[in-house]
Amino acid sequence: MTARVLVVDDSSTVRGYYTSILSKAGFTVDQAANGYEALEKSVEFDYDLFIVDINMPKMSGYELVRQLREDERGAGVPVVIISTEAKDSDRLEGYRAGANLFLVKPVRPERLLFLTKIISGVR
Repeated sequence: MTARVLVVDDSSTVRGYYTSILSKAGFTVDQAANGYEALEKSVEFDYDLFIVDINMPKMSGYELVRQLREDERGAGVPVVIISTEAKDSDRLEGYRAGANLFLVKPVRPERLLFLTKIISGVR
């Protein structure tokens, strides 16, 4: 089984970095530059995992996660927030929005891959 992951980050460099790591491990990876693009893609494809940044133009990662949780297509899909925001209040807001995991950038490739496999159910 190949899991489909949507990487949502306004930085094309970060999106490319995560995509490279995950696609080499066999994941199908799509990208979105902001929350609105992510919501559009979530209607078009069934995802097994969302990897989301917090600080993005047009729609924050927190708002994206809240909207995903309100939609039946995204309600049960795991969400990992990866952000430079490291305060406890940021983590709390992420979990309250509906994230399953909150990581602080930078994330080592092996850790990203390990946690992505666990949370998406891929072995």
